[in-house]
Amino acid sequence: MEPPEPASGDPRAHRGLWKAPSGRQWPVLVACLTCCTLLGWYTANSVRDAAVPGGPQDAAVPGGPQPEEKDPETTVTVVVWWAPFGHGVASNCWQFNISACRLSSNHSLQPEAHAVVFHHRDLQWHGLGQLPQKRPPEQRWVWMNMESPTHTTGLRNLGGLFNWTMSYRADSDVFIPYGYLKLRPEPLVQFTLPKKTKLVAWVISNWNEGHARVRYYHQLKKYLPIDIYGSHRLSLKDNNVIKTVSEYKFYLAFENSQHQDYITEKLWRNAFESWTVPIVLGPPRANYERFIPSDAFIHADDFSDPMELAVYLKFLDKNKNMYRKHFAWRKQYDVRVSSFWSEHCCKVCKVIREVGKQPKTIQDLAKWFES
Repeated sequence: MEPPEPASGDPRAHRGLWKAPSGRQWPVLVACLTCCTLLGWYTANSVRDAAVPGGPQDAAVPGGPQPEEKDPETTVTVVVWWAPFGHGVASNCWQFNISACRLSSNHSLQPEAHAVVFHHRDLQWHGLGQLPQKRPPEQRWVWMNMESPTHTTGLRNLGGLFNWTMSYRADSDVFIPYGYLKLRPEPLVQFTLPKKTKLVAWVISNWNEGHARVRYYHQLKKYLPIDIYGSHRLSLKDNNVIKTVSEYKFYLAFENSQHQDYITEKLWRNAFESWTVPIVLGPPRANYERFIPSDAFIHADDFSDPMELAVYLKFLDKNKNMYRKHFAWRKQYDVRVSSFWSEHCCKVCKVIREVGKQPKTIQDLAKWFES
């Protein structure tokens, strides 16, 4: 049967632009059209499959098996039994890139909480009688302390009470340093130091003649000038530590006591945020180098006595290039000062997810912390 003529409105019907194929040509034309149709169908389906991750086996088929939905992240609840020193904590942890974490000081949530945090200084104030009456079997009781062993008392009454430790010590169950370095996405090509017109500064609020840091200061001041800020000393510029210390080349980041990993805001905030070279007196140099580059600081132990240290500082004061070498690490790292106390408590949520259910009890808290 011949195919129908084109309709009169079809432009191919005019001026001889269209001619019906002959009987012998028609089967060839049908075969060509069939091949084109099949090729188009195959191409369309291939494009569709490529747009679906994993191909057609991952696509949902109406009435057939549906793709499995991922369960939402379970929210971890952490009760902070006493707000540390009366400071509140955030209710969530999004600002620290920790999701599905709920912090609360509501004691009524304790029975259902994954963990309860007890700040040691507040525990000393309130007493053991103010602890929860019962602890669910899988609930963690977390002992938190940011003070050094020298300034921590009452540990011997706490054996067998806590499941986890949370402190500045790297071997804590929840490690919460005073600060840390973060690798930059791209190294800095260059940087500009704040203008420095003064030599050495020290900010100290707790002056104790018995402390090693005060004894060292008395020896060091014989050989170079040191400006001291704090109680009954010089006043801070605009009552701001960073603004004051930024004018100095060196800062005495002397700890109030010398213990493993006890490296406080004296280094992380007072010195590093002021872009000042810290002179440290604390744990040994090797301990500092676990957390910061070796040229980021000057250790008092590197010198035979305070006079030798003073000679080196005066040398750096006169040699700009040698002084700037103590800032070379800045091209690779950013300084982060931990946010008290919310960031610390949020870290509990993160660790709970990482370690899972691992039963543990701190049998001798004093032996561990004072070691």
